[in-house]
Amino acid sequence: MSKQVLVVLTGAGISAESGLRTFRDSDGLWEGYKVEEVATPYAWHRDPGMVLDFYNMRRRNVKEAEPNAAHKMLAELEEHYDVRIITQNIDDLHERAGSTNVLHLHGEIFKMRSERNENLVYPIFDDIKHGDLAEDGAQLRPHIVWFSEPVYMIEEAIPVMQSADVFVLIGTSLVVYPAAGLVDYIRPGTKKYIIDKVIPPVNRYDNVVPIEMPATGGVVKLKEYLGLV
Repeated sequence: MSKQVLVVLTGAGISAESGLRTFRDSDGLWEGYKVEEVATPYAWHRDPGMVLDFYNMRRRNVKEAEPNAAHKMLAELEEHYDVRIITQNIDDLHERAGSTNVLHLHGEIFKMRSERNENLVYPIFDDIKHGDLAEDGAQLRPHIVWFSEPVYMIEEAIPVMQSADVFVLIGTSLVVYPAAGLVDYIRPGTKKYIIDKVIPPVNRYDNVVPIEMPATGGVVKLKEYLGLV
């Protein structure tokens, strides 16, 4: 008998418990930077050195971070479900925890690409330097979807959402589009578990089970609801 499909959409809240800060922190900054200073095409054209420094720092932060219990429990759910994770996060903590089916909506910190051709993508585990060039001769930039850039992976994410027998949302505020609009593609009647310290507005969805807790405790509660504890 085939396993039920459990689709998980994760945001910054799941990685926060691994020590990775988010733009949702109370000061509205990310390590002291405003979004428009480091995460827009305008910022890149104005000061590529600052943007490279910022993401080089992010890459070091992610290398030092470890998957937390929530990441690990989601990986363990693969014993019981066909788990498909869609993440807004650029870190690799889901993969390091053991999850085998992860789609990154907003890019990956351990990849870089040509600033001219988004299809020329390469692995990077150290720093990207000004003057590092892709094979087309263009400067290499982080393989990150910046604010105002198209989210190409949305098209791949839609059928994943439509495949869900069970849906889980963890650590995302549902305010960043187009990612937030993915919930609209879940089939009517599908059970939806919403895990966050502050439950986002979900009144327009049916069959919702709110779990107002941080990610690690919330996934323990999820396992109880799923009959796995």
